[in-house]
Amino acid sequence: MGAKTPPKTNAMRLLDSLGIVYEIRSYEVDPNDLAAETVAAKIGLPPEQVFKTLVARGDRNGVCLAVIPGNSLLDLKALAHASGDRKIDTVPLAELQALTGYIRGGVTALACKKEYPVYVDEAAQLFDVISISAGQRGIQILISPEDYRRSVSAVYASIAKDK
Repeated sequence: MGAKTPPKTNAMRLLDSLGIVYEIRSYEVDPNDLAAETVAAKIGLPPEQVFKTLVARGDRNGVCLAVIPGNSLLDLKALAHASGDRKIDTVPLAELQALTGYIRGGVTALACKKEYPVYVDEAAQLFDVISISAGQRGIQILISPEDYRRSVSAVYASIAKDK
């Protein structure tokens, strides 16, 4: 028998409803190592092609999502500038699920509990395909950056910096 097909997540259902083509990659989850670099190695992509979604809150415009390459750090000043905030910071882990409906290691802008502004680092445009969380640990969605951007009404911005 072949590999078991993972169950459809809300993120996949959203893409299906929009008629967007994507590929699924499943991997074994280590709850002690949810790093994007680890996920990248497990699904056979370079870390800069596996994007992680971070949740931030600004002083003027509230919660937003920042989608950056797995081998990068979020540039808070650049995100604040892009979002129109004076100051912005990532939200505490304890707030993730209440805000997004997702847990750490499974956060995605797709089918989020609430629609938030989404900022995707412009590096995504360098690739034919990027990997993002399917909304569940252990499942990644491979999708064209432009299809992803359109599906979540994201804005491209330079919001990542080197580790």
